[in-house]
Amino acid sequence: MIRLLNAYFPSRTIFLGVSEACLVTLAFLVATVLRFGKDDATVMLRYEQGLFKILVVAGVFITCMYYFDLYDTSILSNRREVTIRLIQVPGIMCIFLAAIYYLFPQLKLGRGITIIGLLFVLVALIVWRGLFFALNGQPQFAQRTMIFGDEPFVSRLHRELGSRPELGVRVIGHVLPAGKGSFDFLSKLPSGTVRSEGKINESEFLEAIEQQRVSRIIIALEDRRERLPLELLLHMKSHGMVIQDGAELYEQITGKIPIESLRLGTLLFSSGFRVSQFLVIYKRMASIMVSIFGLLLGLPVLPFVALAIKLSSPGSLLYKQKRTGKDNKTFYCYKFRTMRADAEADTGPTWAGDEDPRITKVGHFLRMSRLDEIPQLWNVLRGDMSLVGPRPERPEFIEWLQKEIPYYNLRHTVRPGITGWAQIRYKYGNTVEDTREKLRYDLFYIKNMSPGLDVLVLFDTVKTILLRRGAK
Repeated sequence: MIRLLNAYFPSRTIFLGVSEACLVTLAFLVATVLRFGKDDATVMLRYEQGLFKILVVAGVFITCMYYFDLYDTSILSNRREVTIRLIQVPGIMCIFLAAIYYLFPQLKLGRGITIIGLLFVLVALIVWRGLFFALNGQPQFAQRTMIFGDEPFVSRLHRELGSRPELGVRVIGHVLPAGKGSFDFLSKLPSGTVRSEGKINESEFLEAIEQQRVSRIIIALEDRRERLPLELLLHMKSHGMVIQDGAELYEQITGKIPIESLRLGTLLFSSGFRVSQFLVIYKRMASIMVSIFGLLLGLPVLPFVALAIKLSSPGSLLYKQKRTGKDNKTFYCYKFRTMRADAEADTGPTWAGDEDPRITKVGHFLRMSRLDEIPQLWNVLRGDMSLVGPRPERPEFIEWLQKEIPYYNLRHTVRPGITGWAQIRYKYGNTVEDTREKLRYDLFYIKNMSPGLDVLVLFDTVKTILLRRGAK
């Protein structure tokens, strides 16, 4: 895993993205030579900003691929879906380039080069993706791994590793500590089932590791007191074995923290969960500037939004609702009204559900486009909220959720945000289990909070809005 902007990305996915950026650039360079000939192409590339223009096109192309989820785990393993999306990318790329060329005409690349380049790009990327899939799926290129731990964490970790082939990790079995220097050895069969190999001692364990050609051991023990063979593991590490903490690995590959195995000691001694004075000042200054810019940018659409709300249903234009912020302080959160005025007259405070009948037709559009959240920029300007942070919850639910979910109150150690890590990584939640899952993402954000992670969240928020995800 490679850490960028305080988030983690598989090294193979990073390699795929970089290699494809090089392929796109090379395809347009070849297209330039074919279009103008070697001598004229050299003049164009050197003296007419040709290389920079091609790099702009390559950057837009790779951005469109990212926005089409072509580097996402759920899409990477589906060859048919990848091919379909690769064919769709050039159309969207042309729209983005048209906007860029309108604003910056000097960056325009010739029509002939663009058409030839796109043909080369499509062929090159389809061939390269096929080759990448073929190589990535080969077992000899995967790191043979054994998990040292017990349930239920082993199963969760095993599931996550198995669903992400781009990690290059192949779990061949796991070991359960049985005490007094012995272990229960379980191997994974090709069918996916697990077979017990019986109890083994430390020497037999080392022999099994050598026979299975294991190069990495993941420690997934929730209770390690007097159960972890430290001397044995240290001996193996000194001979080249990679020893990795299971909770840390789970956090890296999922972008969330497993609250079930979280301990107070981890919170206390972790390098994360610490907010510096610089970070506080940065987030506040950035929030003020962006909220002012956002309010000014939203002014032209406000009359149309107001008219649509008034014509669709009776009631006020704005809807204010009590929310809990930093240090459990309550504030009024402002949004454009998207529900009937009497939405909670009979039910009292309740979460929005799937196909919620209380939401008006205009309100549904406002929610999907996130236009209903423009007034929240006023909350950001006032200091109630930040641009990025956990979603502010209603105080009516807080006490109940704190009893149901461990460490829930930690999300109130920072300002809530209009968008956040949980909002872009998980669907809209309307159950306790959804809230528990979103807390895992919120804790990851709080632990790794940084300017870089905020930029990544904002960048992905644009994708979430464009693809109309995560709203009710």
